[in-house]
Amino acid sequence: MVIRPFGTTPAGEPTRVIDVGPTTAGLSIAVSDLGATLVRLRTPDRTGNAADVVLGFDAAAGYLGPDNAYLGATVGRVANRISGATFELDGRRYELARNEGPNHLHGGGGHAFSWRLWRVEEATETAVALGLRSPDGEEGYPGRLDVLASYTLDGDTLTIRYVATTDAPTPVNLTNHAYFDLDGAGSGTVHGHVVRLRADAVTATDEALLPTGELHDVAGTPLDLNEGRVLREAIAELAGTPARGFDHNYVLGHQRGPLRAAAEVISPASGRRLELATTEPGLQLYTGQHLASSLTGRDGRRYGPFSGLCLEPQVWPDAINVPGFPEVVLGPGERYEHVTQLRFSTV
Repeated sequence: MVIRPFGTTPAGEPTRVIDVGPTTAGLSIAVSDLGATLVRLRTPDRTGNAADVVLGFDAAAGYLGPDNAYLGATVGRVANRISGATFELDGRRYELARNEGPNHLHGGGGHAFSWRLWRVEEATETAVALGLRSPDGEEGYPGRLDVLASYTLDGDTLTIRYVATTDAPTPVNLTNHAYFDLDGAGSGTVHGHVVRLRADAVTATDEALLPTGELHDVAGTPLDLNEGRVLREAIAELAGTPARGFDHNYVLGHQRGPLRAAAEVISPASGRRLELATTEPGLQLYTGQHLASSLTGRDGRRYGPFSGLCLEPQVWPDAINVPGFPEVVLGPGERYEHVTQLRFSTV
């Protein structure tokens, strides 16, 4: 384990990055206290050559820049979209930051979790844990929220765990927003990746990608990934839709539960395979179509549209506003716990 300087925030606060690993399986990560961000993840290909498979930047300045689309970040208090940037809770209306047109996305503006400086609570040869206190009223949310985000390596597996408690009822829905390219970050697009996703329905969305409240069966549509599909083929079929690719919440269940296998991604070129299991009832698949063409990442590599895909386990989008969606409100005395496991191997 090594802790290194990572640049400073606009306020002059120093940021750090913590290197962990490699394990006996060759898996290693780097995590920054800026946004509790997964900065780097290295894993071997079928010939044993390790490469970084998540998009990222060389220093904090990149993560604070205008082209950063939540690369590797912990997003919250509430991941995904909240319609109209508002919700009602216990008879009171709350107004949130509007940072995607009239709507609220990924926790809001400059005080969203992705941009905050977290406390390093633990740093060992196998794990990093970071803590954050979000005060009452931050980005419009009620209640003080205390969060612990941890990244733990064990052989070929990375476990991401989020734990949170509050002193007043508040919506909570955390996730990690890593962009994966199993051929190596900056190697091109992910069009050749094969994705299998074990879900029979998605939450239907309108033109603004907000949930309508309906569930749509994926059978017979480009969204059906149960048998595995090459992304290039499916993305081409979705080009004329509002999402212009994948930006869909897949229904894994109707409440948080035990770990369940949810997704598998394989790169035929490198032979790398990623298997994801999660406790969460939804999984947002996003294929990076809105990444800026000018986006330049680590080691000067150009990224751009479709250069990485996101697998974001979470409660369904806009659950705070849609009757019948899974519960997203955390109350005093309750414990929020989200666990996602990422297992890396080769084929």
